[in-house]
Amino acid sequence: MSEVQHVSSNASIETINEILKRDGALVMDDVIDADFIRQLRAETDPYMEATQNGSDDFAGRLTTRTGGLLMRSEKCRELIGHPLILKPCEVFLAPYCERVQLHLTQIIRLRPGQSGQMIHRDRWAWGKHLAHVEPQFNTIWAITDFTIENGATQLVPGSVDWPDDRQAKPEEITQAVMRAGSVLIYSGSVFHGGGANRSDSDRIGINLTYTLGWLRQEENQYLGAPPALGRNLSPKLQQLAGYAMGQYALG
Repeated sequence: MSEVQHVSSNASIETINEILKRDGALVMDDVIDADFIRQLRAETDPYMEATQNGSDDFAGRLTTRTGGLLMRSEKCRELIGHPLILKPCEVFLAPYCERVQLHLTQIIRLRPGQSGQMIHRDRWAWGKHLAHVEPQFNTIWAITDFTIENGATQLVPGSVDWPDDRQAKPEEITQAVMRAGSVLIYSGSVFHGGGANRSDSDRIGINLTYTLGWLRQEENQYLGAPPALGRNLSPKLQQLAGYAMGQYALG
């Protein structure tokens, strides 16, 4: 079983993307501190507590998924535009687009007793029509520690080139164990899924994902950040929300 490789926040863009292309995932350790997390939770916990559990097994019947974070939290906006993420993201997706965009913002809380999620690829959001294109650069920020016991994300390192119908064997699956403040970076092509929470506490992560500027977003940012609100964002966040041309003559 291959383990998820860890890097420091000083890792080069070349190193990050080399690992991402080979393994499909890596963890960047200790990017944000405890004070940042406290401020973020003060902004987002009320929304999280008002969110109902998922209605099916894939979403998680003991999992809450809270979206619309672009306009709900200043600290989430800092994560969305974090240079340690955006710079490698733009390089990683550059072969397939002229501009990247924000795809999804979501607080994922796995409650105690949540079972493991089906192993899948995020790129399946567009069906299976993009076989030769890497459409995504994804992150999960650890707001609590991610442990084996509380459901750290399951990953199959090296599965980026697998056929869609290949089933991962148990010995091929590992988990992205990381400290709070670290961030899991993974592609749209790696097989992965939420872990099982066998602990007595919540596992909380913030899923911020990016995609090619010419694709449909999973979360409609024009509804979350309509023009009346979007005009107050920084120019970079406006671009990420989709207020920019995705390609020449597109948008």
